[in-house]
Amino acid sequence: MALETRVLQADEWDVWFDHLELAFGGVPESPEERELYKSLTETERSLGVWDGETCVGSAGAFSFRLSVPGGALVPAGGVTMVGVSPTHRRQGVLTSLMRRQLDDIRAGGEPLAVLTASDPAIYGRFGYGTAAYSVSVDIDTTRVRLSVPPGTDGVRLRLVDPQKALGDCERVYAALVAGRPGMPARQPGWELHALLDPPSRREGASALKCVVAEGADGEVVGYVRYHVKPDWEQTGSDGKVQVRDLDALDPAAYAALWRYVFGIDLAWRVRAYGRPVDDPVLHLVSDVRRTQVRQRDALHLRLVDLPAALEARGYGAPLDVVFEVEDRFCPWNAGRWRLTATAGGGASCTRTDAPAELELSVGELGSAYLGGVALTSLAAAGRVRELRAGALAEVSRALAGDVAPWLSHGF
Repeated sequence: MALETRVLQADEWDVWFDHLELAFGGVPESPEERELYKSLTETERSLGVWDGETCVGSAGAFSFRLSVPGGALVPAGGVTMVGVSPTHRRQGVLTSLMRRQLDDIRAGGEPLAVLTASDPAIYGRFGYGTAAYSVSVDIDTTRVRLSVPPGTDGVRLRLVDPQKALGDCERVYAALVAGRPGMPARQPGWELHALLDPPSRREGASALKCVVAEGADGEVVGYVRYHVKPDWEQTGSDGKVQVRDLDALDPAAYAALWRYVFGIDLAWRVRAYGRPVDDPVLHLVSDVRRTQVRQRDALHLRLVDLPAALEARGYGAPLDVVFEVEDRFCPWNAGRWRLTATAGGGASCTRTDAPAELELSVGELGSAYLGGVALTSLAAAGRVRELRAGALAEVSRALAGDVAPWLSHGF
């Protein structure tokens, strides 16, 4: 029987999600997580591949607005729920889903597609590049101290119910989005993702807790959400604090929140995952060697409409360069483009017959797009070719950002 690819119908969602769980190992999600993702699913942007009545492939997309260098919020398809049943692998199912999805994202006017990858090796062949990384930190608070800035002692902290504090926390988050590339502006319903706390995922830790930081006027200027996992050894307590989210609008509030989690009774380790690679906590700690830091890929990005994407972001230096771009999967992007930009101003990207000065694939452009991966580094790995002396440094400098890009939450 021939496979059929079609847009998901609302009454097919449970079968479709059952397939996804099977594709990811067969362990069911918690009822709370399943319910949340059912409410967030945009069925009109979700695809299923069917073998008779059996769903054997899936791919979805969320309608995001992603912060880019310069502060603009650019429409992006948030690729998600991609899976192929074990019985139907290596039969072109994933390729057909990626083909249909990128065509749809382009038709919908979104210049970008983004995703988080369960297997990063998969998506390079579809033109995605790793555009943002994250770090995890594991801190031994018996040996590491914090050096906090002036004003930290004036910050008031309050332990609050995470649900009741949600509005204040979301206002802090929204104020930060434009200042750091890679952060999605919260669409309706996504604020609940931050509160997802099924007991089955706690592994012996407490329910989600929240502390807010208030400035002199009583306004909330920061928050931390966390779990505490009590533990005991013969020598005494060995508890751990797991930081879920920590955001603040100023250095004093930021430091006060970190100092709070460092000081929680009966806990001697603080762990935080998915933090920015330039997280300021790395400059507050007294001993970075005992602050175990591990880096991994976070956000993979693809230019779907190359000229629109390059015109949407800001640039840190004037630029006038001609690219030769390879893009086999989305051939409308392939060819020669002239990109001109002013520092802090607008940009223009148009087709040209002028000689190319830099040669690269759309994946390398995707990696460099948010300003966190230098084209000079990619060139040193043999993935970018300089055709005019000096062009590589000019473009790398213009694309670079002031802060590291960061994906603030998964999807």
